[in-house]
Amino acid sequence: MSMFQIFNVSGSAVSAQSQRLNVVASNLANADTVAGPDGQAYKARQVVFQTQLMGAGNDGGNAGVRVTNVTEDQTPGRRVLDPRHPQADADGYVTYSNVNPVEEMVNMISASRSYQNNIEVMSTAKSLLLKTLQLGQS
Repeated sequence: MSMFQIFNVSGSAVSAQSQRLNVVASNLANADTVAGPDGQAYKARQVVFQTQLMGAGNDGGNAGVRVTNVTEDQTPGRRVLDPRHPQADADGYVTYSNVNPVEEMVNMISASRSYQNNIEVMSTAKSLLLKTLQLGQS
């Protein structure tokens, strides 16, 4: 693997984790919402990753990651009895989003750490390339 290919592989991971963090932020922002623009409760979204071969050689050693899809969780939303709420149904229940804030916080920490790790990989590769250039100057 070329040292420059490291930047492509880590860059793909940084991009994918950035999109994952955006989805987590959207989920957390809508954790307590009742109805979206379509009149239905917000459904939590999840990012789906897939391995992506990097480079023209496809020698099996250069694999990055890409986002293939953002799916909606079909788990039913939380129902709360509140007959006075303007969005209550005929039985007096209000359906909230199906976002689980604890799960989303775990996703946020995981995505954030993965993002930071890949930035560290790029930083280390940069340092190694600079050291290589310094060896050539001696």
